[in-house]
Amino acid sequence: MARIFAFLFLTLAMNTVMLGPVAAQTSAPPNESIRSTISSQMDAFQAEDFERAFSYAAPNIKGMFGTAERFGTMVRNGYPMVWQNTDIRYLELREISGNLWQMVQVEDLNGAFHYLDYMMVKTNAGWQIAAVQYLPDPGVGA
Repeated sequence: MARIFAFLFLTLAMNTVMLGPVAAQTSAPPNESIRSTISSQMDAFQAEDFERAFSYAAPNIKGMFGTAERFGTMVRNGYPMVWQNTDIRYLELREISGNLWQMVQVEDLNGAFHYLDYMMVKTNAGWQIAAVQYLPDPGVGA
């Protein structure tokens, strides 16, 4: 009987040791790294450093625009609140269809709030931005 308990204890202990690191790796999303990437890109846009801002874009975005100048023009014209803002707040990080989406509230220079969703991908260069989309104001409901 003592041998059975010893065997069960060792089996349980080995499974706990073997499963422990795997659970730790998958349970905590990389919030800080993702936030740092988005903040760094916004800082680069505010400094009008389009080369640096472009470096945070994922390969699909880089391929779509080709140059930092074209990318900067698109952001300046299509996402002025990203180019110039007064406040950024990070809301929830969600996994949708296997992709990580970081919701961000941005206050523009006129005090209006905008909600953006950043699709983040992990690359050899770290977390990069693969897409940005406008979201409806979460306070507006049907």
